[in-house]
Amino acid sequence: MTAASIGFIHTLIGPDHYIPFIAMSKAGNWGKVKTIWITTIAGVGHVLSSVILGIIGIALGIAVSSLEIIESFRGELASWLLISFGLIYFIWGIRSIHKNKRHSHRHIHADGTYHTHNHKHAEEHSHIHETKKVNSLTPWIIFTIFLFGPCEPLIPLLMFPAVNHSIAILVFVTITFAIATIGTMLLVVITSLYGLRYISFKGAEKYSHAFAGGLILICGLSIKFLGL
Repeated sequence: MTAASIGFIHTLIGPDHYIPFIAMSKAGNWGKVKTIWITTIAGVGHVLSSVILGIIGIALGIAVSSLEIIESFRGELASWLLISFGLIYFIWGIRSIHKNKRHSHRHIHADGTYHTHNHKHAEEHSHIHETKKVNSLTPWIIFTIFLFGPCEPLIPLLMFPAVNHSIAILVFVTITFAIATIGTMLLVVITSLYGLRYISFKGAEKYSHAFAGGLILICGLSIKFLGL
């Protein structure tokens, strides 16, 4: 019960556990299966990195205070990676808005007559490929960030106390925490995306990438400076 409760609460109060997936799913037009898959894989990496560190600490007899220092460093690094990714993606989104802006060109003929035509750069072949490339890279970037992101309560509050009882209890508690954490991530992401289906974003699609980047940037800043 303690492992499940801590997994649920620490995920719910940490916006970095779900905001990046919600924002990127909307901006990248990810399908439900892709969103669930990416969220799950990132969640597994997030928990597993702390589990491996905890097992190494227990096996080598490293003091929990030393492991907390390492986890703190990992958290610091993850927050800066999230801030950097959010800022870069926000700038790219602003640039995409500019490229997508409809404008006109004047063509003057030899006889002095001229005509104009309107177009968007987003319709150009190179820009379409650039967008696809960014959309294919972002899941891997988010996964990498989550690998560095620690599960702060797992080692000191669950793994070290559990190992004093037995290895079986350690395994059971760790699995329970992992299921609660990843399950809560999926629950919040899927529920939020389902709710957003009923909100009309007509006319605002061109701002989706910039908005997603801004959300991720704010999320990273809130972790770094507000301790969320």
